[in-house]
Amino acid sequence: MAKEHNAYEAAGVDIEAGNKAVELMADAVSATYTPNVVSGLGGFGSVYALDAGMKEPVLISGTDGVGTKLLLAIAANRHNTIGQDLVGMVVNDILAQGAKPAFMLDYLAVDKMRPAVAAEIVTGIAKAAKEAQIALVGGESAELPGLYQPHHYDLAAFAVGVAEKSRLLQNENVQVGDVLIGLPSSGVHSNGYSLVRQVLGIHDDANAFNNLPDYLQEEILAPTKLYTNALWPLVEQGLVHSAAHITGGGLVENLPRALPKNVQAKISWGTWPILPIFKKLQEAGNLSLDDMLLTFNNGLGMVLTVPADKADAILDQLAERDEPAYRIGEIVPAEADREAVFFEGDAPWPAK
Repeated sequence: MAKEHNAYEAAGVDIEAGNKAVELMADAVSATYTPNVVSGLGGFGSVYALDAGMKEPVLISGTDGVGTKLLLAIAANRHNTIGQDLVGMVVNDILAQGAKPAFMLDYLAVDKMRPAVAAEIVTGIAKAAKEAQIALVGGESAELPGLYQPHHYDLAAFAVGVAEKSRLLQNENVQVGDVLIGLPSSGVHSNGYSLVRQVLGIHDDANAFNNLPDYLQEEILAPTKLYTNALWPLVEQGLVHSAAHITGGGLVENLPRALPKNVQAKISWGTWPILPIFKKLQEAGNLSLDDMLLTFNNGLGMVLTVPADKADAILDQLAERDEPAYRIGEIVPAEADREAVFFEGDAPWPAK
């Protein structure tokens, strides 16, 4: 018997395709569940139990999207890693507050439900969530004909972490003499892609992305690094004073958020490797040092402020877990004629 069409389907929404997409992604999502997940997919809401024995549990929440990096994933028809960018944007923010990732929900809006593509996207989210040790307890997929261009979609997420109130990473913990430890990024992560597209000549023509050399396409689409394995053990041990997730605004705007007003961060050029993708972008756009610092992470995705007498032990511990890390600077008393983050040594690019 021929399939009957209903009015909603005639209007452009395929409920059956949506159900098929949920079916395809269900196993990947349930694989992220921890014992704290009481109920996940299927209900009107998910139930998550806090760990027993916490004295003053507080919840840390965050929400974010992927931005215009999505346009490049769409151009490449590559949807299996963009979910890691989504997870990284919310989980890394939670970690920077000193909270253990607990659960997250995602939102996927599409022009037309294509079950295989939707499942590829959400399976990528679930895979990254499992690596980041956060449960993907639910979400929403919306088919919105007329709102998005053909084959286009958008992603967003909301996440929650749990912490002991007394163990939160807070600005007032930071002291003069503390050491700055940088954790490397995997690339551009998910910030600055409007500028990436402009300087590489793919601002208006998405097909131009596919004409770039394969290695450059890989570097541009490299997914955001997840820092749970590197950072959470240090937080549990009380070894970190504060942390900054280096996103839009780079070091100069994000690191001050993790510092009190009476100190400043002195960073030494040459103490960490600047990835080739940033050198390529700077050359392609003839970008100034200020442009690079304000837009990109330039090879550092997270910066930790730690006690000076614990710095070597922290670096050794990270090395034992195969987590690269670099001593990039120190905390000094604030002076009125300096920026909150300032640099010494030979800069890699000229200032304006």
